[in-house]
Amino acid sequence: MGRPVRGRHRRGAARLRHRGVAVEAAIWDDPAVDWSRYDLVVLRSPWDYALRRDEFVAWAQTVPRLVNPADVVRWNTDKRYLGELSAAGVPTVPTVWVEPGEPWQPPADSGEYVIKPAVSAGSQDTGRYDLADPEHRELAAKHVRRLSDAGRVTMVQPYLSAVDTAGETALLFLTGPDGLAFSHAIRKGPMLTGPDLGVAELYKEERIDARAALPDQLAVAQQALAAVPGGPDRLLYARVDLIPGPDGAPVLVELELTEPSLFIGYADAAPDRLAAAITTHLARRS
Repeated sequence: MGRPVRGRHRRGAARLRHRGVAVEAAIWDDPAVDWSRYDLVVLRSPWDYALRRDEFVAWAQTVPRLVNPADVVRWNTDKRYLGELSAAGVPTVPTVWVEPGEPWQPPADSGEYVIKPAVSAGSQDTGRYDLADPEHRELAAKHVRRLSDAGRVTMVQPYLSAVDTAGETALLFLTGPDGLAFSHAIRKGPMLTGPDLGVAELYKEERIDARAALPDQLAVAQQALAAVPGGPDRLLYARVDLIPGPDGAPVLVELELTEPSLFIGYADAAPDRLAAAITTHLARRS
């Protein structure tokens, strides 16, 4: 189909080549790449952007044919979008935002909380704290100060204990013939075991399994996608991460529109659906 499409996913790439699409992998900050030469640029795994977000979103704005689009990238790479989705009526995990330099003390109650930066990838700089434990309270306050001293906005959320039993459900959506459509779902097991001590690791160990999506999960996912600025039909892909809240109803933890793992190896037809989604976006732009 003419000039190559940039992207990175082994299974998806094989399906694209079978469809006659040339595929190459490239690094987003490689100055030698002329992004304007390509019919489509597919964001897949730029997981080093978190500490260089301004540079990353500025780069995205220079790419003529980027999916997901640059304005979505800007909106989605700062998790304060959760506040906008909550204001739009989407059930989200309650979040307190701590701006750099703003004083913060652990809540008076003795529940468990998660602390992480508003701009992050994977589980880096993310910790779980039991505030009934005096040491955890001290470590939680140090965690917030560490992020604040680095000029980063901090998120403080109650730990949803259902993740320890039901797990987290990730619902994957890909462009279909009639717009963005549900593709498949997976279950992620718990991965936060305790405080973050400043170790520079992107991932924590987790178990992944295929899972069937439930109607109430799909309903929350559709509600969240409908609230994306510019609408969901511009998106190539989306991942909606949900955990049961205290009443058992699903609540949104994250809406991943920039660089999510799509787990296409957990559904037999998913690689073909991803390839079809990309060729659909190529056809729109030709």
